[in-house]
Amino acid sequence: MNDHRARRILLIDDDANLLVVLAEQLRDDGFEVTTARDGMEALRRLEAGWPDLIVMDLLMPRLDGLALARQIKSEADLPIIVLSAVDTADSKARLLDEVAEDYVAKPYHYPELRARIQRVLRRLGDRIPRQSLVLGPDLTLDLHRRLANVNGVEVQLTPTESRLLQTLAANLGEIVRTETLLARGWSEMDEADPSYVWVMVRRLRQKLETDPDRPAHLITARGTGYRLVATAPNG
Repeated sequence: MNDHRARRILLIDDDANLLVVLAEQLRDDGFEVTTARDGMEALRRLEAGWPDLIVMDLLMPRLDGLALARQIKSEADLPIIVLSAVDTADSKARLLDEVAEDYVAKPYHYPELRARIQRVLRRLGDRIPRQSLVLGPDLTLDLHRRLANVNGVEVQLTPTESRLLQTLAANLGEIVRTETLLARGWSEMDEADPSYVWVMVRRLRQKLETDPDRPAHLITARGTGYRLVATAPNG
């Protein structure tokens, strides 16, 4: 991989003035930028090639941002930063869990947006294993595709689920503190608490474990955090 290649960003917004200004700011910082005015135009851009990152509005004509993000995530593991005037806690939490790596409210502050873009690109590049992670005969993770294979059945993972599993996989077999998982999964939320991690781990066990009540891979380190472990080939 050429680390000196300019990172490619697809910028999607129906505000023409924002597109011009933000694209110029990003290009000045060394990014290669393509723009689209709505979801349909964005899909045409994606047919020509995949960017490293998408920055997109939610409220757009023809194909709204949420529908577009869902369609993109169904086809490829492209990181998405939502840039939107819709700034309620419920919307932010739902989007971060389902389709987005980060959420920036309009009017944006460019240095903050740039920092978040760089953090997402750095975090994904550092953390996502590009190969399948075989944890046993019952479970294989393809985190670069946000997929798991559970007893021969393909299971889709949400961005938040993937972020937690990426952190655990990077420390395979070792205890990862609850506070670390909280910071990794919900870094953009002001009032996230440990219950978010507990709920997410329970949900992951329902998805990934053959017996969620007796987990073989997502192990609790009581009072500390969690471990992701591989089992022997014979289970």
